[in-house]
Amino acid sequence: MGKYIIEFIGTFFLVLTVGLSANPLAIGAVLAVLVYMGGYISGAHYNPAVTLGIWIQKKISTREAGYYMLIQLLAALAAAAVYQVLRGDKMIVTPGHGFSFGAALLAEILFTFLLVSVVLHTAVNKKVAGNQYYGLAIGFALLVGAYSVGPISGGAFNPAVGLGPNLYNFTYLSHHLSNILLYLIGPFVGGLIASFVYSETIKK
Repeated sequence: MGKYIIEFIGTFFLVLTVGLSANPLAIGAVLAVLVYMGGYISGAHYNPAVTLGIWIQKKISTREAGYYMLIQLLAALAAAAVYQVLRGDKMIVTPGHGFSFGAALLAEILFTFLLVSVVLHTAVNKKVAGNQYYGLAIGFALLVGAYSVGPISGGAFNPAVGLGPNLYNFTYLSHHLSNILLYLIGPFVGGLIASFVYSETIKK
């Protein structure tokens, strides 16, 4: 049960920080500290795309991966609700104005690939087990992505961040189904590719 609580807490504060600050420095920093907080308990995924990549590596069971993803989505919905209480408005994650679906999708794929790759190489690989830099590496990967393509894709790189707030607002959802596809396909494809590339790079 402890690992599910940690996944909820970590995802909740990550999504809430994204909504309240929209600041890459704050978002990267909160991910780093949350990874250090929960890494030894749950693995500190906080992201269904990360869970997918780790599941492909057979570091987590199918059942547990499913529970992780469900908890992460519930945490994102809770964060969207708290955001509304604090700000009096809906939290919406959306691509930048004037950018095509294709550009936003490519951005989400590329920088989710980067994020999941960093997780696998710094927090999963046994050759670097016990290192003290993994949290900073993961946080900075998210920071770089948010600065680089946040204005293009919205900078989710995480299905919980992209889907949770939009699912919470059903009125918005009915008019912007393309965003659901964007934040469902982009991060999962990026995580999938990252895990397969990781498998190839660590082969002896």
